[in-house]
Amino acid sequence: MDNIKSLLDIEVKQKNHHAGLMESEDPLRVAKTHRNDVVALICALFAYGNAKLIEKFLLSLDFSALNDDEKTIERKLKGRYYRFQTNEDVVEIFKTFAKFKKEANLEDIFFEGYKKENSVIAGIKKVLEKLYDLSPYRTAGYEFLFGKIPSSNPSSPYKRWNMFLRWMVRDDELDMGLWKRVNKADLLMPLDVHTFNVSRKLGLLNRKTYDFKAVLELTQTLRKFDANDPVKYDFAIYRLGQSKKIDSIVL
Repeated sequence: MDNIKSLLDIEVKQKNHHAGLMESEDPLRVAKTHRNDVVALICALFAYGNAKLIEKFLLSLDFSALNDDEKTIERKLKGRYYRFQTNEDVVEIFKTFAKFKKEANLEDIFFEGYKKENSVIAGIKKVLEKLYDLSPYRTAGYEFLFGKIPSSNPSSPYKRWNMFLRWMVRDDELDMGLWKRVNKADLLMPLDVHTFNVSRKLGLLNRKTYDFKAVLELTQTLRKFDANDPVKYDFAIYRLGQSKKIDSIVL
């Protein structure tokens, strides 16, 4: 396993900086231009599918609408839709977040759940409960974007939420570090198809099912490499899969 750690440490040095981020499209590139946690969460939640299309869609959004009344939100977001979200869904998502900004602080709501047991899942649960309480609007696209409120034994990897937390908590050239009360040692890997497959090939992950248990297993493995910052390896592992570099690595 030492050779895998050495490989990943090299990849981290090469990727976890501005130049590494700018190599190809990524929703974090859009989020970093705003440096606002609510905007970043919207960017993370829409981060499913093709990276180029994700970034193109995010760049088309007028995030100033988050400070506007509902009619202005409808006008500014007219015609915007993305994969499972219709234009009406996108408008309602922005209305929900506009209400959230007026009523609550995102870090405060998350910390309320997190602080009891240093559980990021408990923090995510608190935020989701608040978001769903703010609007009676429900469609498949709307609920897909936010995701299900976590149970005590979740099955979903919560990839987009964990990626958002990486952006907020880690503080280096790659991530923004806007939140100061959450320990990066408690973060969980934002497991997607790329990181799942690469981690399996590298021997970091034995579980064959793409689920929350795989997230816990992979995170625990990476804590052996760096107990204080296990998720620092996320972007490097993701890029190994996205760039197909993993195909040329001989173990």
